[in-house]
This record gives sequence, structure tokens and C-alpha cells, in this order.
Amino acid sequence: MKVLFLGSSHFSKVVLEKMLEKGVNVVGVITQPDKPSGRGYKMSETEVKKYAKTIGINVYTFDKVRNHIEEIKAIDYDVALVASFGQILPEEFLNHKLTLNVHPSLLPKYRGATPLQTAILNGDKVTGVTIMKVAKEVDSGDILLQREFEIKDEYYLELEEKLALLGGEMASEALILVESGKAIFTPQDNSKATFVKKISKEDGKLDFNNPCEQIINKIRALSEEVGCYVELEGGFLKIGRARKNEGFDVEPCQILNYKKAFIIGAKDGAIEILTCQAPSGKMIAGRDYLNGHNDILGKFAK
Repeated sequence: MKVLFLGSSHFSKVVLEKMLEKGVNVVGVITQPDKPSGRGYKMSETEVKKYAKTIGINVYTFDKVRNHIEEIKAIDYDVALVASFGQILPEEFLNHKLTLNVHPSLLPKYRGATPLQTAILNGDKVTGVTIMKVAKEVDSGDILLQREFEIKDEYYLELEEKLALLGGEMASEALILVESGKAIFTPQDNSKATFVKKISKEDGKLDFNNPCEQIINKIRALSEEVGCYVELEGGFLKIGRARKNEGFDVEPCQILNYKKAFIIGAKDGAIEILTCQAPSGKMIAGRDYLNGHNDILGKFAK
């Protein structure tokens, strides 16, 4: 079976790698066009494009799929498989050949762009991967395969990696079912659908008047990609990693040095800042930051 792969992100790349490891015949890759990135705004290829080029798979960079339907129809493939592509696919594409999607949630829960971040933010203990048929409405297609995955204390990027590996394995299984004629698709219960929004930089602001678990979940979900921060006198401080610190009382938002640890009080306890980053600085250990900023002790994060 000849597979056309559509993907752009790191999640996509890991899914593609696992599919190829499982022997899937990927005949082409469609990905997003190169975009400027970094301080110098140099043009950067997607991770999928870089990887596909190194192993000799044909790569197509289409700004909008709907503008390239005839080119796509000229590609010799049997099934299209999508994983974090970044574009809404037009009906003409979906009607041409069967299109499957690898979605990192237990649909119909968490339809939309940020299912992994939302699962961590909400403190979910279980997430998973769904392989479904792509439909016109976002993430609403019939389900072919679904598997649960236990969330422990992973940060976003670690959880993304684990679910991408699972997704690649499941995609390979799904393609075998399709090729053998044994694929059974089950409609989603739309009455149980929940939708997740895109996340902005403003969503990364931390409020230490909240409970410890809620604060740590936000740091786990957003610090690596969106960024989490608090406002101190004189500027903002990015927070990289943190954990709950037991055994003493501190007011919400108050900053302390407790046994050489950088502590900020929360509603129901204290948070130890493990890594942080000042403006124009680099991410360092929280205790190292505190050593050079004793002036913030006893003050309050906003």
C-alpha cells in the first residue's frame, strides 16, 4: 500500500519515523512551506521536510492544499495519513482517497489544536491516541483505532514524544487493517465532544494565588513551547520547571529562600522554582538565580 504523509511538526516527524520503521511504504510527504524563525528570521524547513529529504522521500511544500489538488491527484498513492499537518484539508482532497489522521487525544474529547497541553492543564491522568477518518468538521471523523496512555508527571515535550511513538505504531496497524479490508470505523458520539482553543503567550502567566497543582500543571503544559512567567519588581521572570515543596508555611505569591531553594508561596503550599530565565538571560537553576537576586526575598510575585 502506497501512503501519502501530511505533517509538519516534531510530533509528525516521530510518527513518520515509526511508520517507516514498521515498514510502511511512504511515497511522498506534504508539509508546510519554509518559514522565518529565530532571532535572524532565517528561513527554516519543517522537521518533517528535513527528515524526509535525508532519507530520499519526495517532499511537497504546499501553502494551501486546496490550491494544489491537481498536483496531489498526480501522485500515485492509495491512502493519505495526516499527523499534525497544520492545515484544514478541503473536501476535494478528502473525496479523492481515504485520509486517516493521528490525533493525540481520546476523541471526542479534546478536538482541536492543543489536546496534549489541555490534558496536562486539566490534570488528566489518562490521555491517548485516536486514528480516525478525516471529515469536514475538525476531528469529527469515524474512529478506526483508539488507545489509552497514562499521564504521570511528564512535561509537554516528553508526553508529545511518547504519544507520537504510540501514534506511529497505531498508524501502521491501521494501514494494515485498511489494506486487508478489515478496517471498521465507528462514528463518534458528538454529544460528548469537547473543543480546545489555541494557546497564546498571555496564557503562560502564572498566578500564585492558585493551588500548587494547578500552577505546576500549567508549567508542565506550557513552559517549553509557549513559556510561563511571573512579574517581579523590575521585569518578568520565565519559569522553566518547578515542583511542590512541603513542610512550611508561606503566603501566596511571597518569595523565600528556604534551604537554598527558590520558593514562591501558593494558595495551598509552596512551589520550588527549579529553573528560570531572566530577560536576555539563559535558563538557569532557581537557586542560582536567587543567589544573584536577594533583593526579591520577602517580596511578592505578581
